[in-house]
Amino acid sequence: MTLEIGDLLLEQIIDVGVQHDPNEFGGFLVGYYSEDYKQLNITDMILPKKYKATPYLFERDTVGVNERLRRFFKEKTKKYYVGEWHTHPRNLPIPSSTDYNAMVEITNHEDVAIKNPVLLIVGYRNKLVELGFYVMFKNKLYRYEKN
Repeated sequence: MTLEIGDLLLEQIIDVGVQHDPNEFGGFLVGYYSEDYKQLNITDMILPKKYKATPYLFERDTVGVNERLRRFFKEKTKKYYVGEWHTHPRNLPIPSSTDYNAMVEITNHEDVAIKNPVLLIVGYRNKLVELGFYVMFKNKLYRYEKN
């Protein structure tokens, strides 16, 4: 499966994350799959209204998210929740055990309709930004390779 995300959305994600430095920050990814499910298009993000953040932890709440997701689903191209994103300030975009456990929990949650959510981690150090895209498949996180 291939993944596509626009430069403008990536810039917005990076900017929002850096604004919360030195704490981690994140949100929800919204998009849609191609008809054959071979391409995922990430088109939007939703920022949490409530969250807890430290330099090494980010926990978001889902307050108000369902209503916002319903609006995306009503668009001409039906969009829905496809995964999560968060930052790793002063660190690499490599999933921690906490990140992995959160993705397993999301995958197994009864209210989540997709079985292969994606995870974007934005790592940044000394103004250098590195992105790590991952997909959950059969209880393992696989990193997307850039083409």
